[in-house]
Amino acid sequence: MTYPADQQTTHPPGTPAPLRGDVAVPDPAAAADCCGPRALFGWSPPPLPADTALKRRVDAVLPRSGRRLVIFFAGVVILLNVGAVLPKRLDLVAVGLASLAAGGWCAVNFWRCRHAHCVVTGVGWLALAGFAFVEAGLGRSLIHGDEGLVFLGVLAAGLVVECAWCAVRGTNAISPRST
Repeated sequence: MTYPADQQTTHPPGTPAPLRGDVAVPDPAAAADCCGPRALFGWSPPPLPADTALKRRVDAVLPRSGRRLVIFFAGVVILLNVGAVLPKRLDLVAVGLASLAAGGWCAVNFWRCRHAHCVVTGVGWLALAGFAFVEAGLGRSLIHGDEGLVFLGVLAAGLVVECAWCAVRGTNAISPRST
């Protein structure tokens, strides 16, 4: 299997932590400039340097684009909507799983790419996951079954934050020097 030049791996296919591109640890000045103009004109800022084995594993597993990303978020949407045919307790578990998956993805994506919306969506969806699991333990919804609306509200809030960040900073990524 051949890869484009920017996707070359340094290990044979099938290794647990493929390395993409240059694996040298950049100097601090280059790391501070990770989120330059490419982040403005594309949806995803480039990932920060994968200077540890954990970062390389996350980069290999985390779906960032293409079919894997569509399948991942289709699973989240299915979990959010499956509750219409399930008992309330299982519906709340499904909402909790969907929120946990989406929040975990955003938290890890913020760690690797610094998307501005991931600050809000990661925290918000992880909090919603915890809340939904507590509700499932109680066997009833404390917000009258509006967990799906809360999920969408967190998404909207994250996108508003990203738009504001982009309007002020000119990029959709929170660079290390802007924090």
